[in-house]
Amino acid sequence: MTTTASPATFPTPRNIGKGKPARFLVHSGYVTVRSVRSLLRQPTFAVMTLIQPIIWLLLFGQLFRNVIHIPGFTTASGNYLEFITPGVVVMTALFSSGWAGTIYIQDMERGVMDRLLASPVSRGAMIVGTVAYQSITTIAQTVVIFVIAYASGARFPGAAAGIPITFLAACLISVVIASFSDAVALLLRQQEALIGISQAIILPLQFLSSAIMDTRVAPAWVRDVARFNPVDWAATASRAALSAHTDWGVVWPRLGLLLALSVVLGWLATRAFGNYQRSL
Repeated sequence: MTTTASPATFPTPRNIGKGKPARFLVHSGYVTVRSVRSLLRQPTFAVMTLIQPIIWLLLFGQLFRNVIHIPGFTTASGNYLEFITPGVVVMTALFSSGWAGTIYIQDMERGVMDRLLASPVSRGAMIVGTVAYQSITTIAQTVVIFVIAYASGARFPGAAAGIPITFLAACLISVVIASFSDAVALLLRQQEALIGISQAIILPLQFLSSAIMDTRVAPAWVRDVARFNPVDWAATASRAALSAHTDWGVVWPRLGLLLALSVVLGWLATRAFGNYQRSL
C-alpha cells in the first residue's frame, strides 16, 4: 500500500550542479523524501505497514508448522518458522509494492503529475524515487520480521551473509513489482483497474512460489511455473543464503535474474510516461 503524497518543488538545474547524473540523483532523492515524509505524516498507516508482516509471520508460522513432516518437504531450513521467514519477507515486499502506482493516480487526480512533468525532474528520477521509497519501506518491514522471527525462536546458520542477501532480494522484488504498478497506473490512470490488475498478478505469484510452501511437495506444473516466477527467485535465494551450507550457485543466478527484470521493468515504467502525456 502507499500513501497520499504532497506536491513537490524541485530545484532548477543550476542550483544542483551542471551534470545530468547530479541532477538525476538529486531529483530521485527529492521524490523519495517526498514519499517518506507523506508516510511519516500518517503514523497509523506507518505502524500498520509494520504490523501486517508480524501477523503473517506468526499466523502462517503456526498454521502450517506441521507441514515439515510431509514427505519430500525440505528440512535444510530447520523448522517451519525458519522456512517461512524469508517467504514472509518476500510476500510483504510483494504486497506493499503492488500499491505503488496509487501515488501516481492520486497525483494525476490532483494535477500534481502535470506539474511534475513540467518541472526539471526527469522521468527516470520519478520512477527511481518511487521504487527507492518502496525499498525503504521493505527494509523497515524486513527488520521487524527478522526481530520477531528471532524472538519466536527461529535461528539462521547463515545469517551473517544470508540476512543482507534477504534484504537485497526483498528490495529487488519490490522494485520489480513497484515498477510494474507504476507502469499500469500511467497507462490506465484508474485506481480500480490498478487494484484489480495488481491482485490478479500478486496472488498467483505468491502461491505459485516457495514463499509459504516447498514446491517439491506441490504438483509438477507448479514447480515448472515457479522456475519462471520472480517471487520464487527471491524466496529461494534468501532461503538458500540463510541456510547452514549456502549454495551460491542457487543464490547468485536468481539475484541476477531479479536485477535484470527490475532494470527492464523500470525502463518500461519510464517509457509509460510518454503514453500518459500523449493521452492528455
